[in-house]
Amino acid sequence: MLLKQIEEQIAQLSPEELKQFSAWFDEYTSDEWDRQIERDEAAGKFDKIIKQLDANFEGGLCTPL
Repeated sequence: MLLKQIEEQIAQLSPEELKQFSAWFDEYTSDEWDRQIERDEAAGKFDKIIKQLDANFEGGLCTPL
């Protein structure tokens, strides 16, 4: 029910308010993405891929840019 109320309130915003809300929401979702990456890293979810990348580098499979 709360989501429906939020949607209704957003639909009533003026164009300027909608622009401001959109900017805020973009920043909020970007920050949330960063927090999720940090949680995943802390939980070790990237350990396997980092180990593989290190092995590829050590094995000479990477070239300088």
